[in-house]
Amino acid sequence: MIGRQFLRENPETVREALARRGDDEVDLDHVLAVDEEWRELKAEGDDLRHERNEVSSEIGQLKAEGDDEAAEAAIERSQELKERLQTVEDRADELEAELEDVLLRLPQVPDEAVPDGDDEADNVERRREGFDDLREVPEDVVPHYDLGEELDVLDFQRGAKVTGGGFYFTKGEGARLEHALVQFMLDVHREQGYTDLFPPIPVNSRSMRGTGQLPKFNEDAYRVGGGEHEVYDDDDLWLCPTAEVPVTNMYADEILLDDDLPVKHQAYTPNFRREAGEHGTETRGIVRVHQFNKVELVNFTRPEDSDERLWELLDEAEEVLRRLALPYRVLDICTGDLGDKAARQLDLEVWAPADDTEEGPDRGGRWLEVSSVSNFRDYQARRAGLRYRPERHESAEYLHTLNGSGLAVPRVLVAIMEYYQNDDGTITVPEVLRPYLGGLERITGSEKIGEAAIGAGERE
Repeated sequence: MIGRQFLRENPETVREALARRGDDEVDLDHVLAVDEEWRELKAEGDDLRHERNEVSSEIGQLKAEGDDEAAEAAIERSQELKERLQTVEDRADELEAELEDVLLRLPQVPDEAVPDGDDEADNVERRREGFDDLREVPEDVVPHYDLGEELDVLDFQRGAKVTGGGFYFTKGEGARLEHALVQFMLDVHREQGYTDLFPPIPVNSRSMRGTGQLPKFNEDAYRVGGGEHEVYDDDDLWLCPTAEVPVTNMYADEILLDDDLPVKHQAYTPNFRREAGEHGTETRGIVRVHQFNKVELVNFTRPEDSDERLWELLDEAEEVLRRLALPYRVLDICTGDLGDKAARQLDLEVWAPADDTEEGPDRGGRWLEVSSVSNFRDYQARRAGLRYRPERHESAEYLHTLNGSGLAVPRVLVAIMEYYQNDDGTITVPEVLRPYLGGLERITGSEKIGEAAIGAGERE
């Protein structure tokens, strides 16, 4: 969140940031007026308490001196002060709650280097990788959802039956490939100095607020306890929307030491999102689903190191795509598409050659986002109370947080199924994954089970 002091001292900077983001929901003048009234009331409350303490001392002294009339007047004055103080504190508490709510909803100030733009169409493509040596793919690439059902490595109908739309089974060689991808990603990032974590999957509202999922994005999350509103008890739980939430908040309200930084954690988790507002898009296949696997990279750094660390983090996420030999591109996300928490965001999009639904490379296809690498600076640190002490004798300061997917598994799986597809309908296993699959070189599928398979035709 944006600090109150920063807002007071830099209102025009915040106003400009909102304008660059195209955010017209926040009445900044009202926010500043609320903050000013709150500060005035806090000052008045301090004065009232000081005067009341003095009057209380006078009452005892006056009674000891036998001046009952003056003591009675002092008692009446003390009661007046008490009633006024209660009124002031009640109003200050109301303003405090209003101010806190608004500050939690204010987006991050974008870095000056973030390209200006209205929406995703204005994102800037920085570079493409892996297109100089593309492998030969079939002339008509079968979309992953059709190929997955044909090979019986994806089962959408049974996933919908046991849970609902947006859930699916990976089966046989498909499930093995998904396990292999997760383990491969973890191994790559472990080489890069990441410490493995396996965090809790349910997270509480305090943690969701700490990373910025609440209060603005509660409709996208699955609540499993606690009712409609945020509460703080044992039943206050949400299904993890991203490992960023538990991993970032594991150090909430703690003070790290300068020698600890940077801290680099990686975590594999299943993730759960309703994708509210996204109905009607990517309804087929596993590109946009309600449960998906992901390896997340979370960094804690000194403020002066975070900008450089962003590019290092991007390179660490790219390494997975390089080793898989998948073609991809890097996007610099514009102000209109920038996540609320991010000061700078760079996306990795892998190329999937089937479904020519948007402009891809010369050969068509489409781009699938597999990672958003972001520098949140002290935005999350202020919400979650993440601090470090530069020197043992110095005051604690807010550190900076960064994160990026390393990577989102289902979309990488889509890219492999389409890019490594062969004319005979099999899928070549990328060379780096073969050791995780017992040397398997091709995914050929398996025979379907049950009466539903009768009449489906024989696989060639």
